[in-house]
Amino acid sequence: QVQLVESGGGLVQTGGSLRLSCAASGRTFANYPMGWFRQAPGKEREFVAHISESGGSTHYAESVKGRFTISRDNAKNTVYLQMNSLKPEDTAVYYCAAARYTLYSATYYRDASYNYWGQGTQVTVSS
Repeated sequence: QVQLVESGGGLVQTGGSLRLSCAASGRTFANYPMGWFRQAPGKEREFVAHISESGGSTHYAESVKGRFTISRDNAKNTVYLQMNSLKPEDTAVYYCAAARYTLYSATYYRDASYNYWGQGTQVTVSS
């Protein structure tokens, strides 16, 4: 069982930056591939980024590629999402998620592939 707690959300102006953190419980954090998803009002939850267990492989949604960076510190049981050049369309509740098994190209972007979810943190980008 893994418990995830996100932090770092808030209100920022267009072009600004935020860094989200997701702290995980448990001693086997390094065994879990991690992902970030987001859900805007009235929209379905969507994939943002994925990072492999070791951190050696990352993937991003096209809408955030070049602006967001996912990273992890397995010694601190924490995954991060650095968000730069924020836009109003990035406004959403951001969730981190952990999967029990290694994810591949056909699965890392699907929320059904992840087994554990945090409660979410609100990010609001003003225009």
